[in-house]
Amino acid sequence: MSQPPSSARIPISAYPDRLLRAMMRLLSVYFVPIGVLLVSVLAYASWNNHYAASGDVVLPVRVLAESGAPLDPASALRKLAGVPAVERYDTHLSETPVWFTVRSQDLPGGPQVIEFPSRHAIDISCWDAASLASLGSASHEAATGALSAAKAGFALRPLYASSEVLCRARFTGPARLSAVQWPATEMTRSIQQFHRKSGLLDGGMIVLSLFILITALINRQLLYLEFAAWLILNLRVGAISAGWDIQWLGQALPPGWLVPSKAVTTALYAISTLTLYMTLFGADLAKTRFAHPLRVTQWLALALLPFSIWLPFGYYLPVMWVIVASGLTLMTAGLINLMLRDRARVAMWFAASFGVTFLSSLAEVVAAALGMRELLNLANGVTAALASSLLAALAIAEQMRIETRKRIAAQAELEHAYEAMPVGLFTLDQYGGFLSANPALLRMLACEALAPGRTRWQQFFSDATWSHMREQVQSQLSVELEIDPREGERRFLVRATLAHGRIEGVLEDITEKTRATEQLRFMANNDPLTKVFNRRGIEKMFESVAVGAAPGRPLTLAYLDLDRFKLINDLFGHAAGDEVLKQVCERVAMTLAGGQQIGRVGGDEFVIVMPDTAISLASLICRSIVDRIGGSPYRVGDKAFHVRGSVGLIEVAPGMAMKDAVSTADRACREAKDGNTEGLVVYKRGSSAFHEREAELNLVARLNGPNATEGMFLEMQPIMSLRSPHESLNFEVLLRMREADGRVSPAGPLIAAAEKSGRAGVIDRWVLSTTLAWIEDHVDSLTNTRFVCMNLSGASLNDERFVQDTLEILARHEHVAGRLCMEITESVALHDLNNTRRFIDQVRAFGVKVALDDFGAGYTSFSYLKELPADVLKIDGNFIVNINAHPANVAIVEAIVNLAVNLGMKTIAEWAEDAETVRTLADIGVDYVQGYAIARSQPPEKLLAASSSASFIKGEDVLQLVRTLGASANEPALMDVTPLRDLH
Repeated sequence: MSQPPSSARIPISAYPDRLLRAMMRLLSVYFVPIGVLLVSVLAYASWNNHYAASGDVVLPVRVLAESGAPLDPASALRKLAGVPAVERYDTHLSETPVWFTVRSQDLPGGPQVIEFPSRHAIDISCWDAASLASLGSASHEAATGALSAAKAGFALRPLYASSEVLCRARFTGPARLSAVQWPATEMTRSIQQFHRKSGLLDGGMIVLSLFILITALINRQLLYLEFAAWLILNLRVGAISAGWDIQWLGQALPPGWLVPSKAVTTALYAISTLTLYMTLFGADLAKTRFAHPLRVTQWLALALLPFSIWLPFGYYLPVMWVIVASGLTLMTAGLINLMLRDRARVAMWFAASFGVTFLSSLAEVVAAALGMRELLNLANGVTAALASSLLAALAIAEQMRIETRKRIAAQAELEHAYEAMPVGLFTLDQYGGFLSANPALLRMLACEALAPGRTRWQQFFSDATWSHMREQVQSQLSVELEIDPREGERRFLVRATLAHGRIEGVLEDITEKTRATEQLRFMANNDPLTKVFNRRGIEKMFESVAVGAAPGRPLTLAYLDLDRFKLINDLFGHAAGDEVLKQVCERVAMTLAGGQQIGRVGGDEFVIVMPDTAISLASLICRSIVDRIGGSPYRVGDKAFHVRGSVGLIEVAPGMAMKDAVSTADRACREAKDGNTEGLVVYKRGSSAFHEREAELNLVARLNGPNATEGMFLEMQPIMSLRSPHESLNFEVLLRMREADGRVSPAGPLIAAAEKSGRAGVIDRWVLSTTLAWIEDHVDSLTNTRFVCMNLSGASLNDERFVQDTLEILARHEHVAGRLCMEITESVALHDLNNTRRFIDQVRAFGVKVALDDFGAGYTSFSYLKELPADVLKIDGNFIVNINAHPANVAIVEAIVNLAVNLGMKTIAEWAEDAETVRTLADIGVDYVQGYAIARSQPPEKLLAASSSASFIKGEDVLQLVRTLGASANEPALMDVTPLRDLH
């Protein structure tokens, strides 16, 4: 086996030094403390006490509590003659003055002194029992004659040996009266021992409190500060128990402070004990069943302080004992719970401290209540104060040990985190020199090691980066920068702050994040397929151009739509369609120049924004785009596709919104697709299309305002029966709009704007409620009216809120709702057959009739007609106009009439312009006719003055025709006709 290298061996010269350090440590850490402990035990066990006093004799006393009227010495002496003598007398918290006699004994040892050692005595006066001569009086403030204050009580120097003394004394608290005779010299020694013990207790506890206080200040720990205050209060409680509370640091307390200080001290001690307890264990007990009782105990402890000030001491003591005893019991139970649950040694030591305090307090209470003063010899306040302080100190020490271990563990964890952190951590001096760096930073900088103070930031990053970062941290204390290294294509994010004259920072490699962000930014504004702008991107581009354009600079916008592009997707798949879209964008991009941009806003729809481009030049560009798109086929694999495009071009007015510009260009594009314009329509500024668009926007704004229906009114166009023209007055309500200047405008643009903006329900709701209210108001004048037609917008039919409002309106006008006939456009009815049928069923429940408007215009009418429970077919006017000039129209109308008859429906023909048309319709069998041949729309008041729809006919030829029509006296109403479908 190879020997270890000599450099690893310990030199022989080092052995004496190591041995010396070991011996010094052994003596200091082990031998000295153990030796001090053994010597102290030996001293207490076998050595003589320098201050030990002896020769004391307990004297029997005869005691009488003063009751009723105050006694004089002679009366008290007579009453005491029959009282048996006792060694001690307990007042049981009574503050009534007591009289007692005591006889001194003739003992050797020189002059004698009688001590009355009760620490609860307030004052005392004595007389010679034989002559009733005053021997003096004493209190803690002053003394006269043979009486004086001694230790915590009083002392009497008898005039002669074996004499009887009569005394009167007052007490407060749980006092015990006794008398002890001492030789004068021994009494002096006992007094010295009393003050020595008091000084030792004061000094020891104060030194310990100061040590804890200094520890708290150094460590900035509130716990230690609380413990220091608790130790001081514990010292005072022990002093009260031993009768040493008459002084503080060797200085006598003012007599007036003695009783109040006892009460305030015990109250503060209770508050401090509970505060220290909650600091140590409050968090652990917060979720246990002790949390609420402890909160109540805290409030009771706080209440002790005002009680100690306001209540007499005799009343305060029982209150204090009850609160303290219940509090200690609860706190001890909580500690036992923690010990059983967590095995916490801090709780164990603190429980022992509380146990000692509890036993001491219990002994005080029992001794005061039952007169068992012997208990105080087992558990007195001084012993309890010292023991509880020692045990609490052990608890605090254990807490400090736990916190130290946690701090060491946290520090180790932080060091591990510092080393394992995936981001670079560094510390720089004011000159850019590295003071520390973690391994992640070294990997980022491709550096094997840093020489503290010599390796500089500027070796890896530019001088400008360092200067900027230093200036920022000095002016703002912290900075966040994205920086590039001197070499490579990486990107870093540095966060730095100035702390204690050094720059602390974090360096993060954001190369991939930056690339991803750039890609996301591109995808946010560009179409992923064609890579041109998407809707958001072209809108941003338009807004930036519109805002930044100088006054008078032209701006044009084009809307491009590919014709029948959907066929490519349907026939050859979306992959082929996508490839065609890419090639279309490439061809358009080749046509554009400068700042002109294209954006994809739909499947095959594009918007082209051309800043600084006059409308004439833009027209040439768009013509070139149309030609380039459709000029040559698009090859995808082995297939070739021909695609054409239509373009709507507009000149954008200053301040025009993007959505308005796109909407107007879209309108021009649709016109280009529908008309013979070779794929291009141009709207110059000021053209009628802009005025129409502006008018439409104004109507939309009006409908969205609070007075949407202001200016609306109704006119009524008569509908004449071809069976009995003079016996019915039926009509259709038509909407009109009166402008602010009194001019009446057509309702068509208003209705179109309402349907585009989703406000059609507002109009239909107003027309419905107004019509039914008008019928209800004039029902007596409308005796010949079988039905009143009202056109219903398709948008309203699909508005659930409008449907509910319609049913509510019909319910309010239920008795006239049966005269209403709602017209539903055939194409709208067939768009959602189930929804239409449900609506028809709901309104027919109120007696409302339903007509299918513009019937015959849809190519699916006949196949779906059997599914709709309609009452009337209103034949599309395109079949009626010039019907006699087109035999095919006659055949179609006749077929519709026959179909309606077979299905049990009535028919209405609209747009009847002349008498010949009316004659043909009558011959075919149409039930009702409507149009200018009968009458134009009329004001409502004219309807009220007419007896039938035929009353409005002006043309003589029509009048002549009407006279030849049938004259059935009883025209059947619409509801009287039973549809055939209901008979099966």
